[in-house]
Amino acid sequence: MSISIEKSVIASYKFKNIKFEILVDPLKAFEYKQGKKHRIEEILAVNDIFKDARKAERASINELKEVFNTTDIYKIAEIILTKGEIQIPTELKRKLIEEKRNQIINLISKRFINPQNNLPHPPQRIALALEQAKVSIDPFIDAEIQLENIVKELKKIIPLKLEYIIMEIKIPLNIGSKIINEIRKLKINILEEKWSENYLFLKVKIINASKDEILNLLYKYSKDIEIKEIGKENG
Repeated sequence: MSISIEKSVIASYKFKNIKFEILVDPLKAFEYKQGKKHRIEEILAVNDIFKDARKAERASINELKEVFNTTDIYKIAEIILTKGEIQIPTELKRKLIEEKRNQIINLISKRFINPQNNLPHPPQRIALALEQAKVSIDPFIDAEIQLENIVKELKKIIPLKLEYIIMEIKIPLNIGSKIINEIRKLKINILEEKWSENYLFLKVKIINASKDEILNLLYKYSKDIEIKEIGKENG
């Protein structure tokens, strides 16, 4: 256990009319819920499952068996953390919102351009537009998921255009598998994929603003990769 009871917060899970609570490290519990790996014993402030943590009212063994089919505290805590809710202190919540806000600004700056000059908006301008649009940012939802709705609101304040380019890529066969795995990891839209005796041929659709990043990735593997831009689309 890595945190004192005094600094812990409650994570709770409700099943029908029964509520179960655990005392946890707020930051580690939040990170765990977001997918970061922490051992459960590092998150718990005390190895108990409660019905009311502040009153130190423990859940009965029968209740635990009925709801969770186990009395293993760590397994039950994992379910509570994954499916339940966490009380986040105000100061930490502000910090998490600011971090998420910076992620969103970075995504917009990288992906969108100002159609008036075909250049990205400076991050400071995007930040100001977020304030002017009074955009609400949820610290618990992935930045990618929030991006579409946020961009809709920002377009009322600043001009934003998402430009795609279509590229044909000719890759030597010996590195073809590595390259296509990297491209899939980046969730790049592969329009065509053809394998021959000597080459892998790809046609891909990428965000224009991320072009340099993609080119650097490809050329990291080989300078023999051939790339040709064949068209553009607006999003």
